[in-house]
Amino acid sequence: MKRKSAVNRVLLAVTGIVLFGTGLLMLAGGFDLYRRWNLSPPEDWPRSTPNAVLLGDADRTRWTDEGWWWPVVIAALAIVLLLALWWLLTQLRRTHPGSIPVGGTPATDGVELREHALSDALAADVLHQPGVEHARVQMTGRADHPEARIDLTLTPGSEPGPVVQELCDGPVERARRSTGRARLSAHARLGVSPHKPHRAQ
Repeated sequence: MKRKSAVNRVLLAVTGIVLFGTGLLMLAGGFDLYRRWNLSPPEDWPRSTPNAVLLGDADRTRWTDEGWWWPVVIAALAIVLLLALWWLLTQLRRTHPGSIPVGGTPATDGVELREHALSDALAADVLHQPGVEHARVQMTGRADHPEARIDLTLTPGSEPGPVVQELCDGPVERARRSTGRARLSAHARLGVSPHKPHRAQ
């Protein structure tokens, strides 16, 4: 799981839990469940009866006469707004190159290569390597610095060292030359295809 996806899921989960719990508390007070189920909510519990309000006059005006109250409120809201804008901008930031300029940046003669075309071609090239059973390629990074993330499933009995060396000297090098780049970063993750155990004779 990518770091940004993990952070997003954690933030959404925490926000959902807080909102869900708050909603349940409000519903419990609104439907008078505390009295019906003979429950005793903690003292000063918000909205414990249908006629109770979430914030009384005393709670709402407790600090308004203090000189520090409004600056603190405005600063807290400003921080929340800045954090929300930062989170939004991180979502909009592209993590895939999209179109890769051929020959460097800017593209030679305006020629660009779609990232999916390059990843599909690279995966098909990798599949022709001996010892490789399955290959999946995903292009990441920026358009001026693309990176290839390669997931390889090796056949049983194949050696990772020669496969990685052939990957660097063959498909990755050909992809670099075909895009006219000085270098093309590649990250490979290897796995082995499961196979049935052999019975000893």
